[in-house]
Amino acid sequence: MSDLRNNGNGQRSIEVLDELAPGQAEDVLRLIGEAAETDGQPAVSEQGRLQLKGRRPGVRHVLLRAGGLLVGYGQLEDSDPVEAPAGELVVHPSHRGRGHGRALGSALLHESGKRLRMWAHGGHPAARHLAQVLGMSLFRELRQMRRPLHDLDLPEPVFPPGVTVRTFRPGEDDEEWLAVNAAAFAHHPEQGSLVQRDLDDRKAADWFDPKGFFLAEKAGRVIGFHWTKIHAEEGLGEVYVLGVAPDAQGGGLGKSLTALGLRHLAAQGLPTAMLYVDADNTAAVAVYEGLGFQIHETDLMYRTES
Repeated sequence: MSDLRNNGNGQRSIEVLDELAPGQAEDVLRLIGEAAETDGQPAVSEQGRLQLKGRRPGVRHVLLRAGGLLVGYGQLEDSDPVEAPAGELVVHPSHRGRGHGRALGSALLHESGKRLRMWAHGGHPAARHLAQVLGMSLFRELRQMRRPLHDLDLPEPVFPPGVTVRTFRPGEDDEEWLAVNAAAFAHHPEQGSLVQRDLDDRKAADWFDPKGFFLAEKAGRVIGFHWTKIHAEEGLGEVYVLGVAPDAQGGGLGKSLTALGLRHLAAQGLPTAMLYVDADNTAAVAVYEGLGFQIHETDLMYRTES
């Protein structure tokens, strides 16, 4: 589907596509990267960047051009059967202050049927202002927390009786991991909905290393995991995904898996560890604060009232 709109004077056009051509995807990635250099973090999430390639069910792309140049991008994901569609957008730093962000936001609102959730990564004032202009209110707070690894003083983790830990085997553990992940994040709008294609995208990424992907087993069944990630250019190690099966929660497995992953990241010589956690997940926040993590920055999600 292609829906071409113009502001009437030929200066701005917006195109809505179900799939990007390879060249278009490269242009969008370049735009996101150049904006991130100014903003300090990408305005489009990792999942959103992965969804630039190929057709994805429920995903639409909004391209904004000014004078023929790609200066803005928005993405709408409408794959959740309950939640409103989720959107992200970015405008090139040298083209801001000209109404392009509002035009992209309005296009996303239109495509969502006026039922939209919108991320503002980093919680920048301009993004907060745009959300207000679009009539959206604050809905969710996602914290990025960090702690140094050079002074890591964590003892060898002790796991509950009968629990053993090994590393992920690509291709062999995929199905079971996806099932445990879905159960552990049943109420999480993004993580709990991962499917095989999403896992394959991440396994194909340059950063993927199964040696940093730990699985906890009991009686031959995976009951928990800690998937770490290394951001080599930034010198960061990430608690990428940490999950425990519902029937194995409450016994300290999550804390032990966290410590195991942090010790692994420290052994790689990384100076800092990071993670993301919802602000209202007070139990997890307390665990991470107890492990020395502190708030580094905050991502905010806004939504329409309808």
